[in-house]
Amino acid sequence: MGTWDIGPFDNDTAADFADDLDGAAPDEREAMIRGVLKRAGPADVLGVSDGERAVGAAALVVAQHPGGDPACSTYGYGPSQPLPELSADLRMLAVAALDHVVSRRSELAELWAEAANWSTWHQNITGLRNALDPPVPPQEEALFEV
Repeated sequence: MGTWDIGPFDNDTAADFADDLDGAAPDEREAMIRGVLKRAGPADVLGVSDGERAVGAAALVVAQHPGGDPACSTYGYGPSQPLPELSADLRMLAVAALDHVVSRRSELAELWAEAANWSTWHQNITGLRNALDPPVPPQEEALFEV
């Protein structure tokens, strides 16, 4: 795995995906992101490359979400060309892809489980997912008496 850090574009595959986005016509970029997220949706096994691209694609969706963090890494990897405003339906595709990335059917999660910084990587993926679909906090008060 050509990976140098835990960021969404801190690996060869996702960095190449960013380059592909930069080389595409502006009106093709959303379809490329959608395709990557769909390939990472529910399937038998999610391969490493599809998982790495999916994390990058999800980070791009998060970056356009209110309060979302920029998708580019501290190393400067990620798309350098502007993306169009992405469709809102990509949020749920990104959530499903991220859920699959950390599942037992993910080769990427299997590789990261062997790494010393697995916990930090997993927290980053969870942070991306929660930015798109925040967990519902537990209710503290009863709404009515039983």
